Amino acid sequence: MMKEYTIAHSPDADDIFMYYAIKFGWIGDKKYKFQNIAEDIETLNQKTLKNIYDVSAISFGAYPFLKDEYALLKTAISFGYGYGPKLVKLKGKKLKRNFKVALSGEYTTNALIFKIYYPNARIVYKNFLDIEKAVLDGEVDAGVLIHESILTFDERLEVEKELWDIWVELVGNRPLPLGGMAIRRSIPLLDAINIEDILTKAVEVANKHKNLLAKMLIERNLVRVDDKTLDKYLSLYANDKSISLDEEQIESINKLYELGYKAGILPCMKDVREYMIPREYKKVREGNF
Repeated sequence: MMKEYTIAHSPDADDIFMYYAIKFGWIGDKKYKFQNIAEDIETLNQKTLKNIYDVSAISFGAYPFLKDEYALLKTAISFGYGYGPKLVKLKGKKLKRNFKVALSGEYTTNALIFKIYYPNARIVYKNFLDIEKAVLDGEVDAGVLIHESILTFDERLEVEKELWDIWVELVGNRPLPLGGMAIRRSIPLLDAINIEDILTKAVEVANKHKNLLAKMLIERNLVRVDDKTLDKYLSLYANDKSISLDEEQIESINKLYELGYKAGILPCMKDVREYMIPREYKKVREGNF
């Protein structure tokens, strides 16, 4: 009997890119049927906190609040390597210590890093698509741009601070954790392992056939950017480093959680490896010791 699970992801280009090998039927398993939902990342964070979706994209900054109900998957991950979200303001504007800033959500990773570095800022939360306009209209003094907005923002704006530079200042030159995926712990363990395998294969195949998949996404109006911007964006956030967490990335996540806990923002987290799916279970079930 086929089992059906919900998989939620954001509508930004890298999430769509990493999922659509499944949607287009390139990858799958006859035992599973997936219903995909696309919502902005903070909506996904909030809904996952309410235990709504079976599998969901999340901000790494949200995971410590989800760890009891969700396991962290090792695939479909986004890290910054010398780049990341940008704090922007109107050109020439001087920011005060308590400047008003628009962030894309309370549980986003960029909000976590921002709060650690700018404890006196006055924060308002907005959909990430509305942040640029809020800065241009003077509704806020500055805003943190994420997703494709980091490549396409208005020429009247300038970068006050790269979150990558903040990250390096805080922890040194290591990958900047941004987003990943989590799976409900109530899902039978063997199914959870199989779903992680399917998602991993989807990201791997998407990367292998990047040009074809990107063309299909553009032709079907599934992304908000043109082909050149999409190519640039995918090179940043959907690449070989997105397929499976490596040790350097895992240590970066641990550093993020250590910072958040010391700042009084996150609950205490042990080594993030302890919150992942115990994949050895499948070997035991299959007798492969």
